Amino acid sequence: MTVSTAYPADAEGVCVITVDHPPVNALPVQGWYDLADAVRAAGRDPEVRCVVLAAAGRGFNAGVDIKELQRDPGNAALIAVNRGCAAAFEAVYACEVPVVAAVHGFCLGGGIGLVGNADAIVASEDAVFGLPELDRGALGAATHLARLVPQHLMRTLYYTSRTVTAAELLAHGSVWRVVPAAELPYAAMELASEIARKDGHLLRLAKAALNGIDPVDVRRSYRFEQGFTFEASLAGTADRVRDTFGKEA
Repeated sequence: MTVSTAYPADAEGVCVITVDHPPVNALPVQGWYDLADAVRAAGRDPEVRCVVLAAAGRGFNAGVDIKELQRDPGNAALIAVNRGCAAAFEAVYACEVPVVAAVHGFCLGGGIGLVGNADAIVASEDAVFGLPELDRGALGAATHLARLVPQHLMRTLYYTSRTVTAAELLAHGSVWRVVPAAELPYAAMELASEIARKDGHLLRLAKAALNGIDPVDVRRSYRFEQGFTFEASLAGTADRVRDTFGKEA
């Protein structure tokens, strides 16, 4: 199953949503919609006061399933995955309760969209974050990377497709804690449980208030970026670059 939901008995008010799509959690179109549905359902549940977004396997998220795009000779898959990613990112951002991202291994592409829209991030020592979009014939999620690092670093990372470590993000203040990999589930649950001890109604009001004072409309900003992804596809640039995926020396 790609997306599962659990309610730990020892963490009242916490819902854990786990993505498990081997081999690298690169999600197909349906996977993004399934994730969006799970997050929305958790936020609507009056018993839930905090959501933990986690992943199984080798890393947190490797973005979209490039091979699914390569199998489509037209633009239907690209349009669908653009909408699916937008839906998942928006679901995390608009979730009625705080969302804690528990990140291990790689957090790339669409993974940045998820954690950039989360309310808090706990990461393992081996976690790395980045946007390899220019190496994959795409654009997007600079909106979310800009919520994790300063502007000029965001631009440098975007242009070079380089990654940053969890420790570097901790220094920038965008990661709450960095822990050994074995401790990640416990550290994420510890923070989520602390949040979930607050009054549920006040938490929902706080989430709405904080979203309301954001200086950037992340939903509009991300959809604006996606327009350039589609332009690159229409121009043939996306296919030319994407066709090198998996063939690098």
